[in-house]
Amino acid sequence: MAITIQQVLDQLTAPAPALENTVDRLLTGDPGTSVTGIGITFMPTQQVIQQAADLGINLLITHEGPYYSHHSQTDWLQGDSVYAEKQGLIEASGLAMFRLHDYIHKYEPDGITAGLVQALDWEDCIDRIHPASTILDLPDMTVAEIADHLKLKLNVPYVRVVGDMTMRCRRTGLLVGYRGGGGNAIPLFVQENLDLIIAGEGPEWEAPEYVRDSWQQGRSRALIMLGHAESEAPGMKALAKRLETWFPAVPVHFLAEQPLYQIV
Repeated sequence: MAITIQQVLDQLTAPAPALENTVDRLLTGDPGTSVTGIGITFMPTQQVIQQAADLGINLLITHEGPYYSHHSQTDWLQGDSVYAEKQGLIEASGLAMFRLHDYIHKYEPDGITAGLVQALDWEDCIDRIHPASTILDLPDMTVAEIADHLKLKLNVPYVRVVGDMTMRCRRTGLLVGYRGGGGNAIPLFVQENLDLIIAGEGPEWEAPEYVRDSWQQGRSRALIMLGHAESEAPGMKALAKRLETWFPAVPVHFLAEQPLYQIV
């Protein structure tokens, strides 16, 4: 029995309450089309879209939008050659693209954070779960050892660290994506008595500067920034595993990208 795009979308949104204001929508394609292959990705880059087309995928589920704006606005890109070429590739491929951002963050627990915890083998370390953060009691390790663990488990070339690399840590806050700003991260140090926060990204002059002042005052606090994609792609990879169980008759592929930044 054929599975339609709409059936897949219904399954993806079912674990969360209905959202009125959301960026999650079918960006291209017909919901009544039968699904021949599903691709899952964090970011629908030019390369990912081409790879999906080459694999015969006709439904791509992406966490972030294709056009460099959270709300997928494109008016400001009219006349831009990069936008035009990417749009042309999407149209030529016949690919249906569904943005799954808000709903997966509303899963219980947050599907993106849960995927990162799983990738790090820290599921047994969870102390409590908040809407925007997960609090962990880790085995006693130094900041440097935790940084090495992150790089190994996530297969990333680097992380950014603020604080004493030799400081020993246990109580840790995990904040994926763009949750590493001061308003989210700073209060957690006091409220949860944290040694360390591991975040995706945030403004460089907020939480990082707070941690630097804390360190210079002799307080045992540290911050590790993973990068936005590095913190959220594991959640989309975990979603691909779920889809394999939900729709076993449909080929499912996780489409990864290389790290965005190069170390020079």
